[in-house]
Amino acid sequence: MDPVYILVALRAALAAGKEILSVYNDPEADFQVEKKADHSPLTIADRSAHQIITSFLEQTPYPVLSEEGSHIDYSVRKGWDTLWIVDPLDGTKEFIKRNGEFTVNIALVCKGVPVAGVIYVPVKGELYFAGEGLGAYKMTDVKDPGPDISWEQLVSCSFSLPVREERSKFVVVASRSHLTPETEDYIQKLKETHPDIQLISSGSSLKICLVAEGRADVYPRFAPTMEWDTAAGHAIARAAGAEIYQAGTSLPLSYNKEALLNPWFITEPRR
Repeated sequence: MDPVYILVALRAALAAGKEILSVYNDPEADFQVEKKADHSPLTIADRSAHQIITSFLEQTPYPVLSEEGSHIDYSVRKGWDTLWIVDPLDGTKEFIKRNGEFTVNIALVCKGVPVAGVIYVPVKGELYFAGEGLGAYKMTDVKDPGPDISWEQLVSCSFSLPVREERSKFVVVASRSHLTPETEDYIQKLKETHPDIQLISSGSSLKICLVAEGRADVYPRFAPTMEWDTAAGHAIARAAGAEIYQAGTSLPLSYNKEALLNPWFITEPRR
């Protein structure tokens, strides 16, 4: 994995995050909420972030599949061996609620496998990034690294994932906005072997990051998600020694499928 592509994605995420915050922090902004076909909110921040990220990634040899971009027909996409999968603003509901739990997600996918990922949390100034064979990292109090920062310099300003910490409780992270009955049943079954469970609620791809970071043991998702919701987090999880398995199987999620809807899944340390 060439780290130059992670650096490009990182700069794209930071630039998009800056634009998103300009809308988020504007007291006059109404977020220009619209409705997409699936009735989820779409804001001016989504569209602006998409344009910024695309302008960076177009400098690379790889095509871009973005939630807010045009959805290329599978007859074209199936010829893409390597591509970027992007969610310019993951957690739009959290954005509209103004709770800060939204992210910019950028993943590089090769032959259906996420091999690099960047997740930026604009409100918290936190950055997760990873590459296959390079490891997974987190940076806090993020500043613009400038155009000339090297991979080695970036890593030296970050800490490696997962973080090894002692915890007395088994931690389950669940969606703040999409806690389904199936998820609640799964958590109840976990209590049979882990009676002292701690449940953490979070928004966007931060749930995957919590497992990758070692702050949570498992993230079950028994509700619809799309490939761009998980690809960047999946790359970070893989590099940190975790995996996103299709629920009820030992198969990981795969990407650039004909149908971009993910099956239900469980994020946990690699089996």
